[in-house]
Amino acid sequence: MPRGSSPKRERQYEHIKESAEDRGESEKRAKEIAARTVNKERARAGESKTASPLSLEDMSSGKRGGQRSGRGAQGPTYDQLYAEAQRRNVEGRSHMNKEQLKRALGK
Repeated sequence: MPRGSSPKRERQYEHIKESAEDRGESEKRAKEIAARTVNKERARAGESKTASPLSLEDMSSGKRGGQRSGRGAQGPTYDQLYAEAQRRNVEGRSHMNKEQLKRALGK
């Protein structure tokens, strides 16, 4: 973390780093993800001396993460759809592709 970072940003960095490691990222990659995310948030909040235009204009890290959580533009994954079809006991689910599963589940 850069010198002068607030305790809040330090906690945010640690939380993001640990989360990335829990997902199976290497320690080096987890540190990079955490640093980039926190630096972007600092720039958006006006806490850094310089900020790239992209950091200020692009969507927030939280919003982007929400889109990638399985409910974004592409929707749930095939595995998520298949698991739901299993729970609902949809017939013929093993022969369906992603689009067919979406239709069968009414999504």
